[in-house]
Amino acid sequence: MTKIWAQIAELSRWISILEASNWKKPLPRFKSLLRLILIGCVAFLSSVILSGLPVSFSIPVEAIASIQTPLSTQGARIVDATGKPILLRGVNWFGMETDVHVPHGLWVRDYKEMLAQIKKLGYNIIRLPYSVNAIRSTNISGVDFSIGSNRDLQGKTPIQVMDIIIQEAAKQSLFILLDSHRLNDANIPELWYGDGFTEADWINTWVNLANRYKNQANVIGADLKNEPHGQASWGTGDRNTDWRLAAERAGNAILAANPKWLIVVEGVEKNVPGQQLNHWWGGNLEGVKSYPVRLSVKNKVVYSPHEYGQGVADQPWFHTADFPNNLYSRWEKGFNYIATQNIAPIFIGEFGGRNVDSSSKEGIWQRQFINFIGQKNLSFTYWSWNPNSGDTGGILLDDWRNIRTDKQQLLNPLLNQAGIATPQPTKTPTSTPTKTPSTTPTPKPSPLPSKPPTPTSTKLQAIAIVSSDWDKGFCVNFKVTNQGSTIKNWQLKFVMQQAVINNSWNGVYANQGSQYTVTVPDWAKVLQSGQSIDSVGFCANKQGSNYKPQQVKAIAL
Repeated sequence: MTKIWAQIAELSRWISILEASNWKKPLPRFKSLLRLILIGCVAFLSSVILSGLPVSFSIPVEAIASIQTPLSTQGARIVDATGKPILLRGVNWFGMETDVHVPHGLWVRDYKEMLAQIKKLGYNIIRLPYSVNAIRSTNISGVDFSIGSNRDLQGKTPIQVMDIIIQEAAKQSLFILLDSHRLNDANIPELWYGDGFTEADWINTWVNLANRYKNQANVIGADLKNEPHGQASWGTGDRNTDWRLAAERAGNAILAANPKWLIVVEGVEKNVPGQQLNHWWGGNLEGVKSYPVRLSVKNKVVYSPHEYGQGVADQPWFHTADFPNNLYSRWEKGFNYIATQNIAPIFIGEFGGRNVDSSSKEGIWQRQFINFIGQKNLSFTYWSWNPNSGDTGGILLDDWRNIRTDKQQLLNPLLNQAGIATPQPTKTPTSTPTKTPSTTPTPKPSPLPSKPPTPTSTKLQAIAIVSSDWDKGFCVNFKVTNQGSTIKNWQLKFVMQQAVINNSWNGVYANQGSQYTVTVPDWAKVLQSGQSIDSVGFCANKQGSNYKPQQVKAIAL
């Protein structure tokens, strides 16, 4: 019965959306007709309920609906209340940490419409930055209250706006991770105190939020402090600067008020005993191995690095002779060893950039990192949803309505995995790190290799895994496993009838009609006995219903 009433409420919500929509004038009759249809559906459901007859009508279940909160950790995985491994993959929607004290873009868009678009694109979580000053303030700005549902925000304080955003996110099946991004509204402080605020101010704000949202199931955790850097240290034992100790103090205070939340702990920049690498702000988690965060409630710590490319700031590791092959070892040493060694899960709190091409250093970096996230089954929130992030841009274009299709296409294969996750292996994959994907169209046909396959070709097993599928397109990753002796070179072959490749990675695609051959890069040619590789793939536009790759095989050369 509860589900039926929920369905009626959902239909009623759509009626309200239609009433507030900005459809253009040629459509009023259609809009009225659709409204009558929806009202009729509500009336029908109501009459069935009152008559006592069985109801078979149902609304499709979203991925988040299969995730039962509260969340916790199990080794390298985030798990739901039933113990099922999950993946959280979303965006940062910033603004509450700035002087307007609300998420940005509400001067252009209805907040409900914005949340609905985030969900429609396949994300299941929003990292919501705020400032301590905003939570204490009574003033908001940067909202056009005449736009649709934005009237709900008129006369509200920043914390009341946060309430409304969180409640609507729950209706849209979106999780929220709260992020203490700033203390004041202007700067990211080095430490968790300063800018006129004390450690007690910071912790008390967290405790108040933990109490306020303890019964709001879609609020799943606290990202304690954005990007500790400068003086911040890890494992030094100095109460004034040791971020690990401060995270323990804040985490335990939060869990005393609300033991349901995940406690998300970012890294530092430097000042870690024995560190091997240089890092971004918040990206240095090398100290976790010797100095893990210890909390009063078990299985609640998630570590969260931030990672960026050359577009944010140039770094020495973008100019080494082995770039981009050096990136994988950096990420493993800097933070992912935590997951590899089954210490705790990794949640990438921020990454992003303006360039996603296959030639710029930032584009190469970003493609490599997306591949890394997919291979390691990591959760993340992309920076950012907003287009007005000066150094990265966003998923949205400057009009705050349309999206950067190249960015979204790059992320789509990861978003298809969001929700309940296939358990990831704890052993580090043996395949060599991936190379730069290509954004160029399908290459012109080239002659197939004249060299016949060797007898060992029968020992190669190849399958096509559709990682993302939507109305106009799809994405595929090929998994190739060597079940025989070591192979020094190989190619992929497949047949594809009704699709056109628009984006590919880690291979050169040549076709003669529907017959495709993929030449893999040098780093991927050698496959040891028992080794698998799954980082070759493409996205394509559908041209008909018979679009999936068929007759997939790998041939040793």
